[in-house]
Amino acid sequence: MDTGMGSRRRQGKKKRRNSGMWLSVILCVIALGALTGCLYLLVKNRSLEGDVSEALAYIEEVNSITTYTEEELKEKKEEAASQASSEKEEEILNEMKERMESGDGTTAMLKYFYPEEIVVASDGRYYFFPILDTIKHHAYNEEQFVMNEDETLQYLENGEVVSHKGIDVSKYQASIDWEKVAGDDVKYAFIRLGIRGSTEGKLVLDDTFEDNVEAALKNKIDVGVYFFTQALNEAEAVEEAEFVLENIADYDISYPIVLDVEDIEVKNPRTKDMTMQDWTNVCIAFCERIKEAGYTPMIYGNLKTFMLMVDLTQLEEYDKWFAYYSTPLYFPYEFSMWQYTSTGRVDGIKGDVDVNISMKDWKHE
Repeated sequence: MDTGMGSRRRQGKKKRRNSGMWLSVILCVIALGALTGCLYLLVKNRSLEGDVSEALAYIEEVNSITTYTEEELKEKKEEAASQASSEKEEEILNEMKERMESGDGTTAMLKYFYPEEIVVASDGRYYFFPILDTIKHHAYNEEQFVMNEDETLQYLENGEVVSHKGIDVSKYQASIDWEKVAGDDVKYAFIRLGIRGSTEGKLVLDDTFEDNVEAALKNKIDVGVYFFTQALNEAEAVEEAEFVLENIADYDISYPIVLDVEDIEVKNPRTKDMTMQDWTNVCIAFCERIKEAGYTPMIYGNLKTFMLMVDLTQLEEYDKWFAYYSTPLYFPYEFSMWQYTSTGRVDGIKGDVDVNISMKDWKHE
């Protein structure tokens, strides 16, 4: 009996020791967890302190910025716009002053200030035409037009001359030495065949037409002809075309036959009441009759012709001969020949003569 009681006492002590050990383990785990929590809170607190510092710095920065009411902002915008407007106005005035001092006229200045439009001066007024993408543009690089020392214009590609020099003449050039003309690198000549009178409307052959055509061809200069129109309608335009065809029948005309379309400065010309569509119809009727006869038709004109007198959208299929006596080129639309001066000098011709540059060789096309 004594031995059994001792055994039970020993077992009880062992249980108390085991219970104490587990209690110690549990307390250690709790302590470790608390320590970990404290470390996390410490790290988090440091991070929060950094965020708070940044936030405080941002708030201080924001507070240092001047704020405005909506009304004050409106006033500021108006003030800035007014200042910008004044600066732009001063810039424009200075540019105008410089251009006036350098000799630029009103038209030249308007062309500078309105680069997206075509400016045309006519009858004391200025007209502004937006440059249209619906009309075919020329592909020439304006920088490749080069004026030589002798005032001859050429067009270069990769350093090579690809343009052709030509002239146009009438009875106003009087007697011409065509052999000398040919020796001055003139490849072609447009010879005036005739005109329609501006008042009575009579068809008149140029006094020097036959002599000029025969002499030019004899000296191996390619020939085209032009006719100054005052046709009122399609019927008269066809009449002019027939007159031209009749008078060139015996000659080798390899360059275009041209309808010269210009506003005439005489009192009460017969064409004074014509509309843009009237002029356009005249051009189409003439060109179609010339094309039907197997020749190449072309229309001659200046800025006023092509912007005020005819509708270019209806004339796209015909070659254009553009008259403009200044550089750089001021015409965005397609053309085949440019009459760049009316005061040119060519061997064999006394006085002024129109000189042209073309990028096409109609005889060999």
